[in-house]
Amino acid sequence: MLYSIKLFLVILITLPASLLIIPLGFFDRQGSIAYQISRFWTWGILKIGVIRLKVKGLEHLDPGRQYIFMANHRSNIDIPVLVQSLARFQLRWVAKRELLFIPLFGWAMWASKHIVVDRSNRAKAMASLRKARERIEGGISVVVFPEGTRSADGQLLPFKRGGFVLAVKTQTPIVPITINGSGAILPRGDWRIRGGEIEVIVSEPVLLDQYRAGNIRGLLSHVRTLIESHYRQHAGTASQGAGSVHALVPTERWALR
Repeated sequence: MLYSIKLFLVILITLPASLLIIPLGFFDRQGSIAYQISRFWTWGILKIGVIRLKVKGLEHLDPGRQYIFMANHRSNIDIPVLVQSLARFQLRWVAKRELLFIPLFGWAMWASKHIVVDRSNRAKAMASLRKARERIEGGISVVVFPEGTRSADGQLLPFKRGGFVLAVKTQTPIVPITINGSGAILPRGDWRIRGGEIEVIVSEPVLLDQYRAGNIRGLLSHVRTLIESHYRQHAGTASQGAGSVHALVPTERWALR
């Protein structure tokens, strides 16, 4: 019963948020206004789910510059978690093209100007990387899940090269992020949001001055090691308790850059 109530409330805030965001896609060139609405939506998701965030390492970041954030991926709740954890940044995701065809969610993703990649077409994939570069030059930070999909068993999957190529070509620092506990809150293939705590660990930015296109493998290995060093495969404090909700994130979560 509790899970059904949570699902109903999630739908209740998702519908109006999507309907507000979608028309903005026709004139909100950078997606900044749409992203502001999505911040409210993600905040609501975490509140409804009775999910607390414990965020470490934000002191490593300069809110005045752009980064490519790379995080492990266990759950669909990872997206709201990152939006709220990195509240001082305008974020755009590198996401697979298939997500655009999800009613409301996909259309809102288009309106927010996230970066869509067609993995089946190399030329279109490269065009998406150029679009990501334009977003970065326009003051936007980019989020990449280098595993490419959610891990089903908790093991880190092999990292894909695309985000690292983008970082090297734009000389944008990579910030490795480790998310612990999201798989227990909302497991892959499940719709039931459990309450509990999710830990987000922000590592120091990796500068790209010593990396070139020919050394992508070394960069990939270094970032993976940093994420893995904080990663707890079976981490999770999910519970069904419905106590008060709080998130240990910056209070200026609604401020646009």
